[in-house]
Amino acid sequence: MSLLNRVALVTGAGSGIGRSGALALAAEGAYVCLTDLIGERASAVADEIIKAGGQAEGLALDVGDDQALHHAIIDAAARHGRLDILHSHAGVQVEGTLEQTTPEQMDLSWRLNVRSHFVAARAAMPLMKKAGKGSIIITASNSGVQNEPGMISYVTTKHATVAMTKQIAGDYARHGVRCNALCPGFVDTPFNAGFEKQLGGRAGLDDYVDSSIPMGRFGLPKEIGDAIVFLASDKSSFITGHALVIDGAESL
Repeated sequence: MSLLNRVALVTGAGSGIGRSGALALAAEGAYVCLTDLIGERASAVADEIIKAGGQAEGLALDVGDDQALHHAIIDAAARHGRLDILHSHAGVQVEGTLEQTTPEQMDLSWRLNVRSHFVAARAAMPLMKKAGKGSIIITASNSGVQNEPGMISYVTTKHATVAMTKQIAGDYARHGVRCNALCPGFVDTPFNAGFEKQLGGRAGLDDYVDSSIPMGRFGLPKEIGDAIVFLASDKSSFITGHALVIDGAESL
């Protein structure tokens, strides 16, 4: 087990990629503190991990609440004596062009897709810096390395997330703390609702995936979970500041 005796905290872990990442981290031996806006979903995933022989706890958390997010990370480290891995995953997908997107929607996108990752990393960094090691994984998107028609708030914030990740990585590499961006493409989860609406419904989304992704399919949540384990583990010990794109060559 590549993550035995390590402690991880994952936000947005109640479904989709967050859930798959939490399951994958636990399967490799990590104790996973998983959070979700809906506490019951976090608890259900924690129960799933425990039934499979792993270690986990599920907590309700609104990552848009700076103070609550900060304290969730500090408290998890205090309870377990360490924090080795932070996967700051929770975010939002708002569809719309410049004229269709309101300032309030842009503010929401920025708060959840950029600010929450900043707050989470800022809380975790002193803990990891003191330990002389740690892995911070911030979920961006392949939309952070390309443009997407009609998705101005999503693309803007995901590009910002990639830039922030690189800046953190450069500033803290000498302290032994790594920071990488996870950049998935289309994975078949409920998070695709914004793109699905933009493409005229599920049939439109399926047609897009079939015609625009060279591999001709959605990514699997497990494939992203495996990438999360890689970034969290010592197998990626010389990788920091990287935007790991996992999208079946869509962004090429």
